[in-house]
Amino acid sequence: TACLLAGSVAAQSYPARPVRLIVAQTAGGSADIVARAAAQKIGDVLGQQFVIDNRGGASGIIATEITAKAAPDGYTLLITSSTFGVNPSLYKKLPYDPFKDIAPITLLAAAPNILVVHPALPVKTVKELIALARAKPGYLNFGSSGNGGSPHLAGEMFKLRTGVNMVHVPFKGAPAAQTALIAGEIHLNFSSMPSAIGHVRAGRMRAIAVTGAKRSPATPELPTMMEAGIKDFETSAWQGFFAPAGTPPAIVNVLNREAAKAIQSPELKERLSPEGAEPVANSPEEFRVWLKHEITKWAAVVKAANIRID
Repeated sequence: TACLLAGSVAAQSYPARPVRLIVAQTAGGSADIVARAAAQKIGDVLGQQFVIDNRGGASGIIATEITAKAAPDGYTLLITSSTFGVNPSLYKKLPYDPFKDIAPITLLAAAPNILVVHPALPVKTVKELIALARAKPGYLNFGSSGNGGSPHLAGEMFKLRTGVNMVHVPFKGAPAAQTALIAGEIHLNFSSMPSAIGHVRAGRMRAIAVTGAKRSPATPELPTMMEAGIKDFETSAWQGFFAPAGTPPAIVNVLNREAAKAIQSPELKERLSPEGAEPVANSPEEFRVWLKHEITKWAAVVKAANIRID
C-alpha cells in the first residue's frame, strides 16, 4: 500500500524538472520528427520541457542501452523505431533485455513499407512480380538501406512467403538505394513510404503494393501484400515510446495519456499523413503484447534467411 501511495504522489508531482527524451535516430529522421512534435505538446501540458537527446547509430542499441541503465524515475525516456523489434534476433548479445530492462509506454505511429519497382520492369502487380521471379530464379535483385533494416527484412519476408529466389543488394542508407533503383541498377525495393512517395508521384519508380495490415491513406489505390495474395505479410516502420523498467506505473500512465493526446492531435495527424504514417497510441500492455508478436515474427524471418550482423 505504501508503494502504491508513493507512486501516486510521484505521479501528482511529475514532472518537477525537465525530462530527457532520448531519440534513437539522428535529427531529421522519422523517429526524430515524431519525437519533437510529441515532446512539444506533452511538455506544454505537463509544464516542463522535454529535451531531445539524439543518439543515433547501432540500430538504436546505443539509445536503448542508455535508457535501460537510467534511473526509473520518469526523467529519462526513449523514442525508438522498428529496429527495437528486430535487434533481439539480429544480434547474439544485446546490452539490455527488451522486456526486463525497458518498459513500453505506447506505440506512437506506424507507416508501411511500399513495394516499388523500376518503371522498365514488366510488372504492375505483385502476382506478376512473383511470376517473373519464378520464371527467372536469381535474376531479380532488391535493394535496401542496409543489412537488417526494415526494407531488407521485408524483402526476405517476401522471399520466405512466396518461395522466390531474389538477390539482396545492401546500400549505405535509403537515399543510395533509391538512387540505384531510379538508375536501373536494381529491380525493386521495399522502401519506407516517406523516402519513396515523392519518386513514385514523379514517375521515377512504380509502386505496386504496401506492406501494412490495411491500405495507406497516402496511397489508397495500392493493395496490401495480403490483399495481393500473400498470407501473413505485414511490416511497418514504427516509432515507440519507452521508459526504463521499474518506472512507477502511475508515471507511465501519465505519459501514455499525454502521448496519446499528442499523437492524435489534428496537427500531428496532418503532419504524418503525407508520409503514410498513422497514429496508434495503444496502452502499455497492448504495446507489450504487440512487441512480443513483432519480435517473434522477425525471429522467424531472420532465422530462415540466416541473417547476422555481429
